[in-house]
Amino acid sequence: MDDGLDAPAERTLSQCLALAPEESCAIVTDARREPIANALYEAAETITDDVTIARYPVGNQHGEEPPAPVAAALAGADVALAPTTKSLSHTTARVEATEAGTRMATLPGITEEVFGVGLEADYKAIGAACRRLFEQVGDADQLRITTPQGTDLTVQTGDRSWREDTGLVHEPGAFSNLPAGEVFLSPATGEGRVVVDGTMMPHGRLGPDQRIAFEVTDGQVTTVEDDALAGELAAAAESVEEDAYNLAEVGIGTNVGVTELLGSVLLDEKAAGTVHVAIGDDHGIGGDVVAPVHLDGILTDPTVYADGEPVELPAEGPR
Repeated sequence: MDDGLDAPAERTLSQCLALAPEESCAIVTDARREPIANALYEAAETITDDVTIARYPVGNQHGEEPPAPVAAALAGADVALAPTTKSLSHTTARVEATEAGTRMATLPGITEEVFGVGLEADYKAIGAACRRLFEQVGDADQLRITTPQGTDLTVQTGDRSWREDTGLVHEPGAFSNLPAGEVFLSPATGEGRVVVDGTMMPHGRLGPDQRIAFEVTDGQVTTVEDDALAGELAAAAESVEEDAYNLAEVGIGTNVGVTELLGSVLLDEKAAGTVHVAIGDDHGIGGDVVAPVHLDGILTDPTVYADGEPVELPAEGPR
């Protein structure tokens, strides 16, 4: 095992997934994430004899369904991890696996740097931060987010429920995106303007003077002021039409161990004191839209109101 990967791999299996000797474990990956997958495999081997690793070709886009044998491996295991280049978080394969009782963590786009920073965190502290935040927003009907950069977005909960991503995946059917640390919602609808100044694909970490802005009307993204993002959404719309422009998620980061945005959406959206807003698929997080895209934009220095009351964020957050 790579010495730089062994500690976070062991923490992932023991603290986050609580893998037990009598349980089966499946790890699915691709050629670009093999070092991390191998570290997880070797850590799992020290706990259980029933561990499998499966590699498949790198997907074309986030949210693309994996091959059938990979989906079967996920659904057939007690514990599953997916360190992959393209995200499996919002796939039917992931949803069906967790509905079948697999407790699972996806690690989309994970790099060795992000693995080290994000998985060396104290997940008990992150869980406590999630609970404190959830107490403030869990019963709210409306959430408003503003930033000095120009964001002013109001979303309605409707019949949707807020969820916690603590990174502690201990119950059958539980799911987390690792590194973890957020409280999030797939809103029923929303209105306003979003100005991303942190991280967003396909760009990564935005430059000091770079911004990505889009308008939201009745829960749909109606105007995108960035050619690259507009192109990603247009490509997805070829197969799912207006569902590609769905306002999919609003999340608040709770990972107090993340003090700097590294350009990885996987890590940066968890940074305590940030908010992220996503476009596209939401069927795996409480919504009803199935789309081959789920694009998160991270906002720094937000102010959040739940039913008009200021929300105390977990930390000041990165700038």
